[in-house]
Amino acid sequence: MSIDKRNNEDDIEDRQNMVEKHHCNSSHNSNAIDSYDVDDADEQKHFQKVVNAFLYYRSYARNRIRRSFHYYGQLSDAHKQLLPKFESHLALILKRIDKNYNVLKNILQGCDHLFENQNRSFDLPSSTASNDELNMSDQDEVNPPAGVLSMDMDKIKTTLKQFVRDWTEEGKEERNSCYQPIIDEIVARLPLQKEPNEFCNDVSYIQILVPGAGLGRLSWELARLGYACQGNEVSMYMLIASHYVLNRCQQVNATTIYPWVLQFCNNYSNEDQLRAARFPDVDTSSLPQNARFSMSAGDFLHVYNEPGPLLYHFEDMVGEMSIEISYVDLRSVILKYGFQILTENYPIRTGYIKNARSMLHYEYDCVFFVAYKPTN
Repeated sequence: MSIDKRNNEDDIEDRQNMVEKHHCNSSHNSNAIDSYDVDDADEQKHFQKVVNAFLYYRSYARNRIRRSFHYYGQLSDAHKQLLPKFESHLALILKRIDKNYNVLKNILQGCDHLFENQNRSFDLPSSTASNDELNMSDQDEVNPPAGVLSMDMDKIKTTLKQFVRDWTEEGKEERNSCYQPIIDEIVARLPLQKEPNEFCNDVSYIQILVPGAGLGRLSWELARLGYACQGNEVSMYMLIASHYVLNRCQQVNATTIYPWVLQFCNNYSNEDQLRAARFPDVDTSSLPQNARFSMSAGDFLHVYNEPGPLLYHFEDMVGEMSIEISYVDLRSVILKYGFQILTENYPIRTGYIKNARSMLHYEYDCVFFVAYKPTN
């Protein structure tokens, strides 16, 4: 998998200084990404911030556990006796935090060459404190690196959970409800050529774009079927993680993470908080040799110059315009652009990065529709 970096931007607060200058094209299973003429200082600053957030995960998570140790220490002996295993549970959480951190560091390996002809160097810590050096009874917390906010750490936690959704057996239910209907419609409406011809040479000439590709599973599945597919993703957190799973995971279920270890509420048992997830559930290097599969980096509207409603995650964001419209209004806009709605199903209930063992679940009632724009 390679990344076509049209416009390397992630957080909205960093977008203003990012400039799209170049278009490139890339092929499957390449660690090299094309270069771009962008403001290098801003680009390097943003890239380093994302890397710093990955590297801050261990300290960030330990800050949370440090507070729990401190609060427990303030209890009376009588109250402590009611929860005799509390500290041992926190110790198990610490071990899993360290294992997550080791995975995150491994994910960063090689991401300095994430974009073709553009070597993005970044600073790594000279040393990491051992478990013994960190006194969990101390209230003093490790401050985040400059520029790293709580929302950045939320993105790191979401990235770990996204591995579950896209690349584990546990995430199959979500993928079946969200991805499979799309795949089925594409296969039914745009069947692949059975034999090579002057257009496709044993590779589909049908080109599919997947906006908001996340960690790339839907794009990968379409490329596996034989379609020419490009995923587009704005989040540098997702791009770094997808690069790892698509290019550097050599064995099925060889990587273990603990995606729910920082979920302290709505746990039925301590074991649910500590449970592991293993990825990838498939051999990501098993695409056909002639597969046409790539990822593009940047805001979808800027990369492809397509008109459309603003992304709703701009809502209430300082310095950003955002117009939030209902699905009915969105449907009206689609029709005004000349599309015809061929299929429309509502509701389709599904979760998003759902913890199957949690006592609290969020679900979405989604609309699945197929829109077609006649050539005339």
